[in-house]
Amino acid sequence: MAVKDPNDPRGLIRESFRIEGIGAPECRSIFLDWALGVPIGQNTDDMVRQLLERYADEPDDHPMKATLRAALGASAEPKRRGGRRGRMT
Repeated sequence: MAVKDPNDPRGLIRESFRIEGIGAPECRSIFLDWALGVPIGQNTDDMVRQLLERYADEPDDHPMKATLRAALGASAEPKRRGGRRGRMT
């Protein structure tokens, strides 16, 4: 039995690396399932970084690695758009 990873308690990310021929759409779906299972208040950026470190030996062109890297780039602070203040310029 595999050791439980606190950053991947259900083993979703681990299993994605074991699926032969997996594509980017499947990896995004698996990642979404993983993200929905992250407890509120957890720092997902830190978790994703640790997962990337854990799977550093996997091929760089694996779609799950690309998905994890994209997740880090997507967490920028949202910018305010619209509203009264936006119209007053």
